[in-house]
Amino acid sequence: MRHLLVLPDRDAAGEAADEAAERFGLGEQPQIVREALAGEDDAEDAQWLVVVEDPRGTLDADALRELAEEYEGWLETE
Repeated sequence: MRHLLVLPDRDAAGEAADEAAERFGLGEQPQIVREALAGEDDAEDAQWLVVVEDPRGTLDADALRELAEEYEGWLETE
């Protein structure tokens, strides 16, 4: 299972990744990925994703959602 914290900017993504690693005791730092919005050429129109791997499906999705919302983002789960 993979959780994506979708955030508005790079700074928020970096802070959320650090907080996720600490709060959830992750073995490794979550990956930060920039994703351009479909059909947008402007660099300002991008989302930043914090990719939290959860191979055993043990992380609390509600707690991850709350973390994303603290940084004005939202959670998606794959």
